[in-house]
Amino acid sequence: MKKVLISTLLLLGLSTNVFAQKHPPAPPHPSKNELISLKQQELDKKYNLEKKLILNHPLATKQMKRDQMKALNKRYQTEKRLLKQAK
Repeated sequence: MKKVLISTLLLLGLSTNVFAQKHPPAPPHPSKNELISLKQQELDKKYNLEKKLILNHPLATKQMKRDQMKALNKRYQTEKRLLKQAK
């Protein structure tokens, strides 16, 4: 009788343990448009930060700042065009 009681309790304990380990459903993946808009926001933040760093640099001359801003604008426009093509 003791063996039946012990095996029943053990079986009940194992089944509740397995039942408790069910995982929640995975979160939905973001859509393509959401990913693109997120990338655009990151690109804008990065552009604004780099622009601020270039313009506020204490040792750079006006010509150096102008050249760096041209390069930054060109790179920004290229990346933005690539994101628009991905839509």
